[in-house]
Amino acid sequence: MGGVSTTEAAERAESTDAADATTDATTNAADATTDATTSATDATESAEIVPRSPRLPHVPKQDRSRATRQRLLAAAVACLAEHGWAGSTVSVVAERAGVSRGAAQHHFRTREDLFTAAVEYVAEERSTALRALFPEGAADRREVVAALVDLYTGPLFRAALHLWVAASNEEQLRPRVTELEARVGRETHRIAVELLAADESRPGVRETVQGLLDMSRGLGLANLLTNDGGRRERVVAQWGVLLDEALG
Repeated sequence: MGGVSTTEAAERAESTDAADATTDATTNAADATTDATTSATDATESAEIVPRSPRLPHVPKQDRSRATRQRLLAAAVACLAEHGWAGSTVSVVAERAGVSRGAAQHHFRTREDLFTAAVEYVAEERSTALRALFPEGAADRREVVAALVDLYTGPLFRAALHLWVAASNEEQLRPRVTELEARVGRETHRIAVELLAADESRPGVRETVQGLLDMSRGLGLANLLTNDGGRRERVVAQWGVLLDEALG
């Protein structure tokens, strides 16, 4: 009969096994492709769900530099008022301001540069604040006297006093402090004349205003040792009366 030989049967079996293997490989590859596509989709969705961290606001370099300078100036005045000239080094000021010594020296080359700039800066700030107390100009003279006296009883005056004492002994510092004191003095006198509505064309008026500032400085010196607020109030009240009589 025309039966299938043993050899043909074996060949047919091998062919069937090969076809099955090819089918399995194709199926596995398709499954792998599907898994990879699913993973990529999941990753994309996950990335979309996770919120981005908010960006910190950008601070211009010039603004950062200005802020650092102002911190150094304020720290210098505070150190000078608390520790005096001998105890106020650039390193001490830098530490108080929260910056490195190198950053401090970037803004101020020398110790003298730092402290004269600091006293001038705060003096300007106080002058601005004094004007702000009387935005409409001339005011009640007793109130003006009290405000002027306050200029000489705070940490600024204490810091300036230490700088003056140091300048009296250090040749390098003296001309700078002398020039600074002259500028601050002129500005304070100008503000006093304006707020008191003083007419300096009249004889004796300029000297009266200067006497008021000298008296205020004297009260500031006395306040370094004792805080006699009651006596200071009586002196202020009396100067208010004297100014009304002298200035009209």
